Amino acid sequence: MEQYRFLELDVKSLSRLFQIVIFFFLPLYCTQGQIFNRERFIQVSGIITDEENKPVSNVAVMSYKLRRGTISERYGIYSIISTPGDTILYRALGYKNHETVIPESFDGRHFNADVILYGDTIQIDDVVILPWKTYDEFKRNITEPRPVDPEIVNMNENLASISASIANSAGVTITPEAGYRYAMEQNFNAMSTKNQYPVNNLLNPFAWAKFFSGVKNGLLKNQKTDKPVKTKAKIKKKKNSGNQD
Repeated sequence: MEQYRFLELDVKSLSRLFQIVIFFFLPLYCTQGQIFNRERFIQVSGIITDEENKPVSNVAVMSYKLRRGTISERYGIYSIISTPGDTILYRALGYKNHETVIPESFDGRHFNADVILYGDTIQIDDVVILPWKTYDEFKRNITEPRPVDPEIVNMNENLASISASIANSAGVTITPEAGYRYAMEQNFNAMSTKNQYPVNNLLNPFAWAKFFSGVKNGLLKNQKTDKPVKTKAKIKKKKNSGNQD
């Protein structure tokens, strides 16, 4: 019986201890809830520009206290939720970081913060990378003779033979002036028929007029040759001489 009484006393003491703990921590919990309810959220917005008063887009805007972030728009406009006493960080590539602190005593709902970001880049002169370590190595590489590639020699010889054969077969001499004239004609034709079908000379009246004038001037006549051509008169004379014999 004494053991049961001892257990009843222990249970009663534990229950009393638990009640004491609850009554002790309950006021603290209520005060924490009141502090949380008193925390106010405000809207921080503005325009981000550079030193030349031009808007800066894609700027990362972050709140240290709430751990939230946003990005500025095309015209540098941004908006983020924050609280009094918070610090807003502005970061952008090529610009120095900027921080804006919201005062603890601010009691409004909207906080306007226009920001100017300053450049963080250093302009350097153009750098030319050369394959030589020193100037002496450059002089030595430039002045020393180099063998000519045999493929380039064969290519030049083939081009010379082709141009010579074309000139001999056509009976004309290819000059730089003629090549330039041909290239300009091709360029003019390409520009005049841009985004259109190519010109068909069969339907061009000016081309037909040029063709008829060329026919009248002997365009389709046979060219003169060095070989003697027998005429009908010479053939008749030979026949007559054969009959006399």
